[in-house]
Amino acid sequence: MVEMRRPNGSGYEVQVRVRGTGMFRLDGMADLYWRARGASVFDIGCNRGAVSYDMALAGAAKVDGCDIYEEGVRTARELFADLRDVKSLFEVVDLTGGPAALKPFAGRQYDITLCLATYHKLKRAMPEAALSELMAHFGRQTRGWFAWRGTSDKAAENDAEIAALDADLGRAGLARIHTSYISAELGAAAIWGR
Repeated sequence: MVEMRRPNGSGYEVQVRVRGTGMFRLDGMADLYWRARGASVFDIGCNRGAVSYDMALAGAAKVDGCDIYEEGVRTARELFADLRDVKSLFEVVDLTGGPAALKPFAGRQYDITLCLATYHKLKRAMPEAALSELMAHFGRQTRGWFAWRGTSDKAAENDAEIAALDADLGRAGLARIHTSYISAELGAAAIWGR
């Protein structure tokens, strides 16, 4: 993705951090919106909370998320501040610290876990065994569906990530139930279910 900055009129430049917006980012796995009503959702690498917000609009009762991007987490908190019917917790977390870094979410389980365009970044920053344990941890905290999206321009890397997640999430009792290559712009997507 090309990194661009857009001035917002105050001299502050806003960095473009994602490709597409909320609902578009679930292209190829949008059935999750139908399963959001009354559900709890965890958004790994939530950025500014756009997809999390869409899940709340689709009826999620609880939406939590984490990201290392402090400004994004603050934005997500602001977005959710006015959603009185949705419980939420957004925290700045460095996931390279593994499951121990997720203390604010300790003991919580979620109906839907989202890992959208985040795995490949963690793969660059973490040893393989540590990443495997982190994904298995997320799998254990997932009661229903774990959704993943790769990168659009690296098909072989996407397939390798799916295979690694098959193993890691499989250890947590999840099996892949859906794979989609329908989004030419966003790339591969997959869902594992319990």
